[in-house]
Amino acid sequence: MKIVTLAAVVRCGHDGRVGNAASQSWVRAHGRPVLVDADPEGRPIAGCPNIGPTMKPCTTTLAVSTGYSTWLRIGGRRIVLASLDGLTDGTVPGTVHYTVRDPGQGIVEAGG
Repeated sequence: MKIVTLAAVVRCGHDGRVGNAASQSWVRAHGRPVLVDADPEGRPIAGCPNIGPTMKPCTTTLAVSTGYSTWLRIGGRRIVLASLDGLTDGTVPGTVHYTVRDPGQGIVEAGG
């Protein structure tokens, strides 16, 4: 499974773009910081088209449900893998996921 970097494309289920942030900068892949535990959580989502009178667009990522390595860590924090999956705050609550479309690099892989 590919590791995820700051250059990754992460999208909500409606195709809104998640704004990535890296909390560490000393380990990089293709010159970009590798994301670690909690980096994908609480991130802003821009451009979610899920808009309507009773619809709330995705604006924030919630907790990660899967996608952290159980083996590899940076500074004690688990690295993020391309299997990343979590929920957003959009409607219908508890059903809209965010996932990795492109990990931001195509060479470095890690085991689950």
